[in-house]
Amino acid sequence: MLDSLKIQNFTVFRDAQLKFSSGLNVIVGANGTGKTHLLKLPYAVMAMSAEESRKHNGVPTKRRLQTGIAEKLNNVFRPEDRLGRLVHRQRGRNRCDVNMRFKRPESSLSFEFSSLAESEVTVKRTLSEWQTNPPVFIPTRELLTIYPGFVPLYETRHLEFDETWRDTCLLLGAPALKGKREAAIASLVEPLEQQLGGRVVLDNNGRFYLVPFNASKLEIALVAEGWRKISMLVRLISTGSLPDKGCLFWDEPEANLNPQLIREVARALLGICNAGIQVIVATHSLFLLRELEILLKCEFDSVKDCYFALHRSDDGVDVSQSKDIEDVNPLLLLDEDLRQSDRYVENFMSRVGTN
Repeated sequence: MLDSLKIQNFTVFRDAQLKFSSGLNVIVGANGTGKTHLLKLPYAVMAMSAEESRKHNGVPTKRRLQTGIAEKLNNVFRPEDRLGRLVHRQRGRNRCDVNMRFKRPESSLSFEFSSLAESEVTVKRTLSEWQTNPPVFIPTRELLTIYPGFVPLYETRHLEFDETWRDTCLLLGAPALKGKREAAIASLVEPLEQQLGGRVVLDNNGRFYLVPFNASKLEIALVAEGWRKISMLVRLISTGSLPDKGCLFWDEPEANLNPQLIREVARALLGICNAGIQVIVATHSLFLLRELEILLKCEFDSVKDCYFALHRSDDGVDVSQSKDIEDVNPLLLLDEDLRQSDRYVENFMSRVGTN
């Protein structure tokens, strides 16, 4: 579980500090302000740590961390020629510093790399132990339709997809849980399955299907894209890929969903938080933000939440944060939504007046 992240001269950020809640964390910003970067950076480090914990016994060593971090950052961000491309470009600043602190288990990590680095980082503070729970990253695009054969192809060919796609496909292909653990997650899965009108299954040929409750199975490619995104979440919950004390990163969960499905996603996210999973999402949806706020006040008041707003400045992107969505300033991307609402009301009232 991620406690805090401090970065200097990383991509669009000159200097940013983020303190995360143990429950819901929402990153809000316009396109191009680095929302996805703030998801991918901690994800890459946590995923690397979980991968290394399965390969090696004992405590993390500086050598393993340096090799693992550099490789995972390159694979997740996919800079064209060198890792140093991730350094914030500004005269006189040519090094990136990253400091991360974790909960459960408590540990911290600090590393840096220069703008000239090809595939190497320098670790300044090592983890006291590996992060054993692998994080989950859900990209903006659904992956169920490309799942058949994607992982073997990714492992043997150069594909223009970052490694989060491969990681998530591996989790989607895990067997579904049985017994007591299956019963424990039913409360999270059942509302989503009701919205889908069926269950998500993976057949022996590596293809996903939606099996309606009262009809024959439907290949996932024929299901609406919004429902396929919900199906991904159902599958990740069903397989136990979102364990207690784990972490879910989701980039624009509202993409290609209608308002009814966005409401179900909001409820599912908070249900996951209630189950002890840390959730970090990036969004520019006013509807999703409002739905989360309503549910937090009415049904999930025990879930801790925190909000981060990204906005451009003269030398990069600044981050402001608060435990109250109303206090995060500025939420520039929401201004257009609010102005559109005002224009709509004014237009409606003028038409009513003329009639």
